[in-house]
Amino acid sequence: MSIHLYKHNEDAYRAVETMLEEKQMAAVIHPTGTGKSMIAFKLVEQHPHKHFLWLSPSEYIYKTQLENIDTQFSNIEYMSYSRLMKHEDSIDTLRPDYIILDEFHRCGAAEWGKSVKKLMEAYPNAKRLGLSATNIRYLDNQRNMAEELFEGNIASEMTLGEAIVRKILPEPKYVIAMYSYKKELEQLKKRIEGLSNQGLVSENEKLLEQLKRALEQADGLTEVFARQMTKPDGKYIVFCSGREHMDEMKEQAGDWFSKVDKKPHIYTAYYNEASTSKAFAEFKKDTGSHLKLLYCIDMLNEGIHVDDVDGVILLRPTVSPIIYLQQIGRALSAGSKTQPVIFDLVNNFDSLYCIDCLKNEMQEAFLLYPDTHSKREHFDDRFRIIDETKDSREIFMRLQENLGSAWDTYYEAAKQWYEENGNLKIPKNYVTESGLTLGAWINTQRRVKSGNISGNLTWEKIQKLNDIGMIWDVTDSSWQEVLEELKSYRNTYGNLDIKAKYVSPTGFRLGSWINNMRFKVKKYGIEQALTDEQRKALEELGMIWDHNKQKWEEYFSAAKTYYKEHGNLEVPAKYVTADGIPLGRWLSNQTNSHSMTDEQLQRLQSIGYRLESKTTIQWNRKFELAKTYYEKNGNLDVPVSYSTDDGVKLGRWISNIRCKRKNPNASGMVLDTERIARLDSIGMNWK
Repeated sequence: MSIHLYKHNEDAYRAVETMLEEKQMAAVIHPTGTGKSMIAFKLVEQHPHKHFLWLSPSEYIYKTQLENIDTQFSNIEYMSYSRLMKHEDSIDTLRPDYIILDEFHRCGAAEWGKSVKKLMEAYPNAKRLGLSATNIRYLDNQRNMAEELFEGNIASEMTLGEAIVRKILPEPKYVIAMYSYKKELEQLKKRIEGLSNQGLVSENEKLLEQLKRALEQADGLTEVFARQMTKPDGKYIVFCSGREHMDEMKEQAGDWFSKVDKKPHIYTAYYNEASTSKAFAEFKKDTGSHLKLLYCIDMLNEGIHVDDVDGVILLRPTVSPIIYLQQIGRALSAGSKTQPVIFDLVNNFDSLYCIDCLKNEMQEAFLLYPDTHSKREHFDDRFRIIDETKDSREIFMRLQENLGSAWDTYYEAAKQWYEENGNLKIPKNYVTESGLTLGAWINTQRRVKSGNISGNLTWEKIQKLNDIGMIWDVTDSSWQEVLEELKSYRNTYGNLDIKAKYVSPTGFRLGSWINNMRFKVKKYGIEQALTDEQRKALEELGMIWDHNKQKWEEYFSAAKTYYKEHGNLEVPAKYVTADGIPLGRWLSNQTNSHSMTDEQLQRLQSIGYRLESKTTIQWNRKFELAKTYYEKNGNLDVPVSYSTDDGVKLGRWISNIRCKRKNPNASGMVLDTERIARLDSIGMNWK
């Protein structure tokens, strides 16, 4: 049965095929739940005679993916990254035509990375495809693994927020609550006691008391779960930070879920533990009337997806953005018709703001894909957050502002940034050398002015910020901001050939914006995607609307130069021009390119291009030499060691053909009925 792809994966698959032909490598960066592994399985299905080496972090991930498609492939050799590392000496026996790197961001690990690099160096001609929800290793100096492994060749990229806005994944109900705050209050108390001004001490002690009362008056988790967990027999994955933390949280289950189900079914999963597979399987097949809770550590952060999950419960300290988004993704699945619920339960106030990264992704996608909503619909109408901590959080923000540096201190830091950079486009997480969280402060000023949070922002302060270029409404300034970013890039690099993952020095995801704009123009037409004024502004900057077409012209020009210098296009496979164009590989790929137009083919043929592949040309040449041998000797009993006058090992070639006829499934040359008939016509001895 043929593998069916959802529309978003079908588009990604076509982009992968094109990029593999042109570049030999491609990466797909799609969020958890969108079914990106199906893209790789489709590639395997469409190339049944090619040998695929499939690498992933664990055998369990791969087995689960196979279970989801219920199909076996004889042309896949599976291997975990750790197994590859342990058997480096056997790399020369693998001989893959394609290499699949699943969860490829994990290849940044020191030892795994060495083995993968050795594999790629051993098989430079093997095409490789990478799959991951992220290409950035946040806790490893922000390493971009798409650049390191795939030279920035990203065939398709999509954020979790975009997938939700485009309705590829269901829009979740998002519930924020706290489950522990005593330690936080103790730390705040110590900071207040350390103030030198008694007036400030007194004022902040009052705020701290208000915060305590707000936290005590807020509903406990028992009430939160009873109110928001509307499916009492549902399945929920509970993410914990470690074994000790998990044991502690499981002890709370009887209290927290008592108003949902007094006897919930509790399962436990640890990464790489023998009992996990059984517990995981039992959780998946449990269809009983009780609440089902799967407590896990690391196990489901990546690679493994569970169908019919009704929600996730995040019991977490502050974590990297990718783990946070991966855990959320476990509740979301392409094609799902139900609304999952995400319980974001934290034990510190800093972690309450992780939701902002998802909101920002969704808001960006909301602007880029206007066809997903009506003109009158606002972003807040589409994504509602149930914040059980709202009152407490507002008091905490006021307390933090009082305990932090004074407003004027932050303003002076903002003014210095403006004088050095000419704007106030400060990354949200930017911290000055002296430790001021300037990016967060700028965002706080916007929220105070808009009325989203309380604070003391006078008219005088607003004017002072206006004088240094404060942008109050980021959404309204988005087009002008993009234009300025594009101008800056063009002034620096001389063009708009921007890689998909490029992020500007100000933190703007310019590469992603360019890719999305090209997609919109291609899908809806330039008249629908842009106003005349916007189109003109982009074209004046040198906007590349069709990146593939422009690249083709660049490579064709190099081929034309080669033809003028050599009189032919018999370019060695590994030939690279002086300015870095891999001309040999590109010409070889054109033979199998389904995207080449008739006009492009005619232009190539006008400078000596032959449509046959190099292997076909070489086979025909050796056949003619064999024919000459037959006419001269009356047979094809060519000694294995025989070579022609010009060095062609004809005896070895004839011997290889006999072996191929005896073992038709072996890798190597193509030996079809037509070639067999041609060899028979010149007296081939098959024995």
